[in-house]
Amino acid sequence: MTSGRRSVEEHEQHVAALLRPLHEKNTSRVPLAHALHRTLAENIDAPIDLPPFRNSQMDGYAVRADDLSSTPAILPVQGVLAAGDAVAALAPGHALKIMTGAPVPDGADAVIPVEDTRIDGAGSVVLERRVTPGTYVREAGTDVRAGEPLLPAGTVLAARHIAALAAVGLTAVPVRPRPRVAIISTGSELVTAGGELGPGQIFNSNGPALAASASANGADVVDVDHCHDDPDEFVKMLDHAVKVADLVLTSGGVSKGDFEVVKDTLGPRGGEFVSVAMQPGGPQGTAVIDGVPILTFPGNPVSALVSFEVFARPALRAAAGYPPAPSRIVPLTADLTSVADRRQFLRGRLDENGVTPFRGHGSHLVAGLATADVLLDIPADITSLEAGDLVKVLIL
Repeated sequence: MTSGRRSVEEHEQHVAALLRPLHEKNTSRVPLAHALHRTLAENIDAPIDLPPFRNSQMDGYAVRADDLSSTPAILPVQGVLAAGDAVAALAPGHALKIMTGAPVPDGADAVIPVEDTRIDGAGSVVLERRVTPGTYVREAGTDVRAGEPLLPAGTVLAARHIAALAAVGLTAVPVRPRPRVAIISTGSELVTAGGELGPGQIFNSNGPALAASASANGADVVDVDHCHDDPDEFVKMLDHAVKVADLVLTSGGVSKGDFEVVKDTLGPRGGEFVSVAMQPGGPQGTAVIDGVPILTFPGNPVSALVSFEVFARPALRAAAGYPPAPSRIVPLTADLTSVADRRQFLRGRLDENGVTPFRGHGSHLVAGLATADVLLDIPADITSLEAGDLVKVLIL
């Protein structure tokens, strides 16, 4: 089915409603080794004190501070404590050589760094500075106490969070589900990188680009396929995709040509194809097959990626528990003109002075897109702006 023209805002609302079920999947527990970039679904409290015992902050000598009433002091060395040793007891008037991380012995209340000592030939150590109780001693629970909050729900786990979770002994954590996404790029002119280009052929960039975009925004990419302009081949790939994915993204085959395999196949199966008042990325479509939503994007590489940024990225990030994609309001560094009645998403680059729009806005200029780091979001009712005017930019 083909309907009329939509604004970007109308199509955003349509897509958001279509993809709302992605947000309703159940929480799962994953091993800590697989939790990087996942979003915590629940608050995590520390199950143990951290540190779990008093330990030494330095390589040096554990002592009683009162035994160093005057310096230099000479104390017999009782023994050596390494990290991982059992807790010992320090005899009065003695020192225990101790390594960083080793348990501070009972009776000791301070550590003197090794650089403030020297060895006496008679099995004793010369301690050349006075210390106060607690010097270079890490007390149990000074990082976090058992039962105290460690990480809140909604945390997108980075390496520093994995370190904290591992330090308290957790092996698995509850996380938000990652939507499973399948990608199908269409076009008989496309060749997979590594193949040989024939006359009229180009390498397929949409499949890898959409897969990378989905993965970067919280999805698990479960399938990446390329289909020729053959309806039977497309149906076969689509039937597989909806079995393994929560969302299918397609590129190409949605315009007004003679070989629009996506539109020709999905239209009779309830698909809806519209012209969205935007540039690039005007031809858009949606469908639901066997309960799985499908977003169909144009085939030009820039159009496909801009379509993902505007329509798919917000829903995927929300489903994965990621914060919204960043945007900023910045000044233009150069004048620009924009097409009337179409919301423009122009490529540009940020620096300390603002944003510079690129010259040349063809939807095939994928190498030019690679040098951009933002999209300038120009409203449909704006036809020109001057240097210094403020514009919204979407961070790529």
